[in-house]
Amino acid sequence: MANVKGESWVAHKHLFLACGVMILSPFQYGIDFGMIGGLQAMVGFLKVFGYATPITKIGYNLTTERQQLISSLMTLGAFISSGFAGVAANKFGRRACLGLACGVCCVANIIMMTTTNIIALYIGRLTIGFANGYFMCFSQLYIQESSVAQYRGLFLTGFQFFTSFGTLIGTIVDWATAKRPDKSSYLIPLGLIYVVPSILFVSMFLIPESPRWLILQGRYEEGVKALAWLRPEGSDVEAEAFDIRAAIEREKEMSSGIGPLDMIRNPVDRRRTILAVCAVTLQASSGSMFIIAYKAYFFTIAKVSDPFAMTNVLSCIGIIAIIANALIIVKYGRRRVLLITGLLVCGILQLIIAVVYTKKPGTKDTGRVIVALSCLYMFSYNGMISTYAWLAGGEIPTQRLRSHTFGLAAAVGFFFAWLTTFTAPYFINAAALNWGPRYGFIWFPSCVIAATWVFFFLPEVKNRTLEEIDEMFEAKLPARKFKGYKCVGVASAMDGGVKGGRRSGERDEKRDLDIEVLTSEKVMTETNVTKE
Repeated sequence: MANVKGESWVAHKHLFLACGVMILSPFQYGIDFGMIGGLQAMVGFLKVFGYATPITKIGYNLTTERQQLISSLMTLGAFISSGFAGVAANKFGRRACLGLACGVCCVANIIMMTTTNIIALYIGRLTIGFANGYFMCFSQLYIQESSVAQYRGLFLTGFQFFTSFGTLIGTIVDWATAKRPDKSSYLIPLGLIYVVPSILFVSMFLIPESPRWLILQGRYEEGVKALAWLRPEGSDVEAEAFDIRAAIEREKEMSSGIGPLDMIRNPVDRRRTILAVCAVTLQASSGSMFIIAYKAYFFTIAKVSDPFAMTNVLSCIGIIAIIANALIIVKYGRRRVLLITGLLVCGILQLIIAVVYTKKPGTKDTGRVIVALSCLYMFSYNGMISTYAWLAGGEIPTQRLRSHTFGLAAAVGFFFAWLTTFTAPYFINAAALNWGPRYGFIWFPSCVIAATWVFFFLPEVKNRTLEEIDEMFEAKLPARKFKGYKCVGVASAMDGGVKGGRRSGERDEKRDLDIEVLTSEKVMTETNVTKE
């Protein structure tokens, strides 16, 4: 495999370029997510889709049903498209599916910008959810499959950074246009949605397809060429490609196939599927969708001064956390520890917010406390939960079923995100239960349960190649033994020397022998087919 030790990121410039293109996908998702929450607190938007009322600070409100659907239909669409991602990925690949998402995204935005009908707006929100599901699934699959182990965590941190950065851009534009009294207040933010898909669509022609997907499809030579483009000059891409193919062949021998049902037939695959699904769901279980999707409305109900400005502060804090993650935590931190700590901290902060608001609702001091604790929440969530939940969900699936398993994991994650955004208005809307920040009482126990699950079940796979992860799951290790396990199979070939009890010379001899065997088998098969 590629030797990355002692090499600067400049040597991996093509890999950084490819993953940089993929990172535009979460940027688009973040813009949409950050923008839509702000629209619901704009007079120009509420004049068209809401109603006048004296019970809110701005004189307008949305019905609970409309607030639910506008916010949640996007995540529902993402849930649906992610659920079918595995089938599409196996047939068309990562780049083609992302290109389709770019087109669907633009169509959805045309619908939203040209309508004043609430049903058409719902259709636009659902349709853009289809695109966002593909954006989040296939960009992460590409990064997971194309990156070397050393940079995989960094790229996934960058993935989360651009999600939050997109959210910040969306909220800043909302803040800049919120005081406009007409439809331009929300049409300007919506116009941003065309920019990123256009750039992403063109940029994908500059990078190769995922090498692992190509090899899985039997296009071995194309996979080698893709690896050669992605890896530094002089890397042993033939060895890496062989290890990838050997791992895939070994999985096929041990299991029945590569269809969706194969995720649960084999006990090892079933375990990996459950772990991937639960890992991605950690994001929703932290209560993040409540604060991220409704932060502007949430601050307005809590009578925070200048709620739009405070949403920008919240987004900036989240970005600072991700930068800290990239500079410090990726190198020194362990993922299990970070996830457990982040979940417990987020749960406690939401509990304190709920208690403070219950004691003194609507006061300036309470508003300051809510803003301060919400900033700490975003720092903890972005720095310790969001990045590693998606990262674990992408690393853990078996190679031959990665698109199916990660698609399912993303779909379940989006489903619970939808469930949160759909039900939250019942709790926080002034026309319903009017809990406001007291909604945090629900999320404290959720965070504790999620942290407990991580402690007992989620394995530590930091700095492991995808082939090494395959080997450890095949050994049926309990979660606590993953960190110290020494790999001894072909998947452990990293960069020469002694590793896992086998010397590099012995490993090369074994690889050469395996290549000869595979080649002989291929020749015999082709000969038999010709005779028949």
